[in-house]
Amino acid sequence: MSADEISRETHIAAPPQRVWDVVTQAEHVSRWFGDAGAEIDLRPSGLMLVRWAEHGTAVCRIEKVSPIDLFSFRWGREVDAEPEPGNSTLVEFRLFPDGDGTRLVVTESGFSTLDDTPEGRARYRDGNVEGWAHEVGKLVAYIATVDA
Repeated sequence: MSADEISRETHIAAPPQRVWDVVTQAEHVSRWFGDAGAEIDLRPSGLMLVRWAEHGTAVCRIEKVSPIDLFSFRWGREVDAEPEPGNSTLVEFRLFPDGDGTRLVVTESGFSTLDDTPEGRARYRDGNVEGWAHEVGKLVAYIATVDA
């Protein structure tokens, strides 16, 4: 990992299509990522909203959709803020067939372009390192409960 990027990689004991569905469908995203609902217009430039009861809404703009390989979006650093240059980072979910399961790589990048001090960018990045460890763990646990 660099100062500009976070990357988490994990093996999931589920086929790529099931992982894709859990990562890109609002009904699933609202269970493993948000806790108060989600909306996803699954197309480039589409809007994705992920809600948390305590934290508000993450406003995301979808960048790329390549079923069942790549899903990426920009999200604003502040809740309820449209992602724009200087206030957003890029999140990518890459899926790779891996035996009878899926290798998932989640990368968040663009911390060096945030409008903040170097210390502020580092604190934000460090918080997201912990955040993605937690969220990827929740994703793996949740997907084990989803029927094939």
